[in-house]
Amino acid sequence: MALYYGMTTLMDKNIGRILDKLDELGLAENTLVVFTSDHGHFLGQHGLWAKGPFHYEDLVRVPFLVRHPHQTQRGAQSDALQSLVDLAPSFLEFAGAPVPGAMQGVSQNAVWRGETEAVREAALVEFQHQPTKLHLQTLVTPTHKLTIYRGASYGEIYDLQHDPNERHNLWDDVALRGRLLEEMAQADLARQTPPVPRIAHA
Repeated sequence: MALYYGMTTLMDKNIGRILDKLDELGLAENTLVVFTSDHGHFLGQHGLWAKGPFHYEDLVRVPFLVRHPHQTQRGAQSDALQSLVDLAPSFLEFAGAPVPGAMQGVSQNAVWRGETEAVREAALVEFQHQPTKLHLQTLVTPTHKLTIYRGASYGEIYDLQHDPNERHNLWDDVALRGRLLEEMAQADLARQTPPVPRIAHA
């Protein structure tokens, strides 16, 4: 745990050096800076250590800090859902470049500038490293989290507002499960590659 916090301190120090250099070079007002991580780290939560396939908040709620040159309010905090697949379209839009239709993500620039509360209703998290054993998919909404396991009749549902530590599995709430499974199916459809634009009118 001490080593983990030491590495966090090292990152904080050196990110500060980068931000200071942007200011020194006069580039800060024309540069979008985003700091995030690919996954979190268990430090004993749920009896787990390090990383792994289980999608508890300790692992999937990653650090996400943005310094946008056109932010309406400095130091603002947001509860808007963000996904790592949103980074590429956000960066392209910021740079004034076209965003390919095949990209799964959505631009978060409007959220980062403080112009809208959210551009996502849900986010998907997947673990497919061991498809014959632990192969799971999770839907995260502003209020709930649903996890399904490939080939299994069990799963997990947590009320993130009333049970932020994810202690009470609501999987047996059939109505809630059905609603969230439908939301997961829609989220999965929405992220699929759109068809190629028709150019020959065939």
